[in-house]
Amino acid sequence: GIGRSVARRFAKGGLPVVLISRGGGTLGVEGALAYRADCADEDGLRAALDAAAGELGTPDAVVYNAAVVRPDSPGEATARAQLDAWAVNVVGALITAAHVAPAMARRGGGTFLVTGGMPRPKAAYVSLSLGKAGVRTLVTMLDEEYGPAGVHVASVTVDGPVAPGTPFDPDDIAEHYWRLHAQPRDRWDHEIQITGPGAG
Repeated sequence: GIGRSVARRFAKGGLPVVLISRGGGTLGVEGALAYRADCADEDGLRAALDAAAGELGTPDAVVYNAAVVRPDSPGEATARAQLDAWAVNVVGALITAAHVAPAMARRGGGTFLVTGGMPRPKAAYVSLSLGKAGVRTLVTMLDEEYGPAGVHVASVTVDGPVAPGTPFDPDDIAEHYWRLHAQPRDRWDHEIQITGPGAG
């Protein structure tokens, strides 16, 4: 639900919206352009990003919201499963940033946001815990590389199951993405953590 809600919030803010997904749908977002790509397929992902830029130019904001979410314990780990999850959870975000952030930096501004999670690792979710730790590190490195040129890099860390009418309502979460995008440079946050009741 986060992807749909974020797309709708940015459209409400007056930005044209492009959605890239394996299904290639618009998620019911009026006026959105849609491209089909698997974020673990570098060539396909870069081609979709190029198509979007060809249609609309260098983006004002990019939100990377892909993840492999599945329970897996340390004793169940296989190299293939971990590599497949890492490709989506971290490498896809890196490739997306590598493809769009330099143009944002040359222009002197832009926003690159990544959906985070798992602020505390859990042994029942090995690949997701490792992936979200990787995302947090990636955001720090991207900020170091592109922040001085005016690219605001940040993550929104969602510490719970997303569902309407809960503390993790996707429409409420989407407001945090928009707020990060709209922040003036002298007040940039680099991580927003959304936690539920009793978290600490």
